Order: sequence, then structure tokens, then C-alpha cells
Amino acid sequence: MIASFESKLQFVSHLTGKHIEQLWRMYRGESWSRGRKLEDVRRMVEHTDLIFAFCDSETGRLVAFARVLTDFVYKAVILDVMGERSHRDLLLGKVLQDAITAHPALLFVEHLELRCRDEMVPFHEKCGFKAVSRNSRLMRKIQEPLLARVSVATKAS
Repeated sequence: MIASFESKLQFVSHLTGKHIEQLWRMYRGESWSRGRKLEDVRRMVEHTDLIFAFCDSETGRLVAFARVLTDFVYKAVILDVMGERSHRDLLLGKVLQDAITAHPALLFVEHLELRCRDEMVPFHEKCGFKAVSRNSRLMRKIQEPLLARVSVATKAS
């Protein structure tokens, strides 16, 4: 069953302009990323270390995506694991996770880490991930990007 499912998918590690627009639409469909702008998604893709995406082999449409930021030695952080709603199921998620964990550039990385919503914890645990520690906290500093401040200042001039 997995083999026939995988034969309907085409792995891509570089996104075309069309794929980036499809990715942007996928982000807009998620509560945690609705406000992302197309030009920012383009820039993000450009500066991501590794892209993991699957397209429908018949239509070429992007159906699953994840990205990895890494130093290729100690840490690799998996971000934005998602699938198009019409293709979303645990099998697609497993294929995506397997592609990430089997990637040659990540085989010698000490820690693969990810952040996910609470409802996704059981799925990621099935893929071998475990909570790090109760003493470890994800911390965030929110700032207005310099580019946004410059454009606001320019418009006011």
C-alpha cells in the first residue's frame, strides 16, 4: 500500500515559482501561518537549508511540504510540516518524515528537532520523536522586521 501511494508522489527539493504560490496557499489554510505574504514565503524558501516536498505525479501540484534549518553537525530543526488538505493523512506525513530522516545530509546530525501542535505529538512520536525535557522551553522574541519598518517610514515621508 505504501509503495502504490508513493508512486503517486514525486519528491522535489527545489520549488518552482508555481510551487511557491501553492505553498503560500497551503500556509494561508493553516491557523498558525495565515498572515504570511507571498514575497516573504519566496524569501524564506530561498534561505532554507533543505526543502522536502512532494507533488502529485499526475498534476505536478504541491501536496506536502517541510523545511529544515541545520548546521549539518549538531542540530537540524524541522519546520512547517504540512500537507494539502485534500491529501492529508498519516501515510503522507510518514512519507514526508521518512524523506527527512533518511536524507544523506542529515544522517550524521546529532539532533533532529521539531516543534508541533499538541494534537500532532502522537504522530511525531510514532516517527521516533520524543519530548526533550520539561525544563526546556521554547522561547520567542517577536520583532517587527527591519524591512517592514523601512517601508512604513518610506511611506510616511
